[in-house]
Amino acid sequence: MSKSVELLTGDTWRDRGKLYRLYGVQSCLRGTIALDANGKELDCGDVSLAHLAALFSTAAVTCQPIALALDNATFVVCGAKLGGNTIDLGTALIATGYAFAATDQKGNAVSANYLVAELNAKMKADGLWAIKFQHPIELLLKGAGERNQ
Repeated sequence: MSKSVELLTGDTWRDRGKLYRLYGVQSCLRGTIALDANGKELDCGDVSLAHLAALFSTAAVTCQPIALALDNATFVVCGAKLGGNTIDLGTALIATGYAFAATDQKGNAVSANYLVAELNAKMKADGLWAIKFQHPIELLLKGAGERNQ
């Protein structure tokens, strides 16, 4: 990762003019509201973005391109070196409850491993699962369904 990284969402960034997106990962949507334990409104997408930013700032992140998205973003799988171990960046975000397993248009998880990580985070009420929020996959699938009618 270069110093010129511009984080756009909790799963997408721009580096030297190129757009990158974590494969199989869906962050909370920017502009959607989450409510913390005290009822305070938070921008759910900003919460996801802050956790991606934290990993980028505290770990050496390296990514491998795997495919092109429809919007010409490059789908990548990334590793973050933390404490001598390399962890999958998508797993780290999803397992802590600050991102979710992306799905196809039918609602099937793109990665079974990420779905398991999401379900574990949900069961433990980690991250966003500890507060009230609109799941981004539900919003995206609803929007896709409305466009197809």
